[in-house]
Amino acid sequence: MNLVGALLVAVLIGAMLPLQGLVNARLGVHSGGPVVAAFVSFLVGTAMLGLYLLATRTPMTLQGASKWPAWIWAGGALGAIYVACFTLLIPRIGAAGMVCLAVLGQVTASLLLDQFGVLQAPKPVDALRILGALLVLAGVLLVVAPWRSQGAASKTATQSIPADRQ
Repeated sequence: MNLVGALLVAVLIGAMLPLQGLVNARLGVHSGGPVVAAFVSFLVGTAMLGLYLLATRTPMTLQGASKWPAWIWAGGALGAIYVACFTLLIPRIGAAGMVCLAVLGQVTASLLLDQFGVLQAPKPVDALRILGALLVLAGVLLVVAPWRSQGAASKTATQSIPADRQ
């Protein structure tokens, strides 16, 4: 896949995130809450990945896993926390606000992880990268607009959803 193709796939994958959050939030309403919805989401995802591994006959090596550092398993825990919190917060913040705030957190944490070389070679943060992060912050403020009254917008949005879709 060339660079343009990879960039387009990245955008499409990113476009799926708010839909996943909305689907999981609705699942949480029907299933017992955001943690149940996150569990079901991971269960379905695990089943799909398992089927993919079987279909492609991908070799899986867990030999020596007991000797791996304990932190190596944190990815699954971090993903579960992310999905559960996303599912909990998206009905309160909205899809656009939640994605923007998540991206702000990702950019900020990524710059810190790059600067200090956490689990990779350090990549120093320069003025241009900080400017990029500030532009992300400006975008978040414009999308989330915390100075606007949220009560009227939320009430109108809730009233406009047909009962069979809630």
